[in-house]
Amino acid sequence: MMAKDKRFEKIYSQSMGSIEIWVDKETGVQYLYRQSGYSGGLTVLLGKDGKPVISPKLD
Repeated sequence: MMAKDKRFEKIYSQSMGSIEIWVDKETGVQYLYRQSGYSGGLTVLLGKDGKPVISPKLD
């Protein structure tokens, strides 16, 4: 699979990679990823209205 074929793209990173925001390039839905030591978690990023944050689709 070539890089341009990847469905998800990292659009934000903070604190040496322990917090990241990933976007699904097909739907535009953003996900928050948090890593701490050997564990981590992924969840849909929500706006203040409680709905998923959606970006314009990325090429």
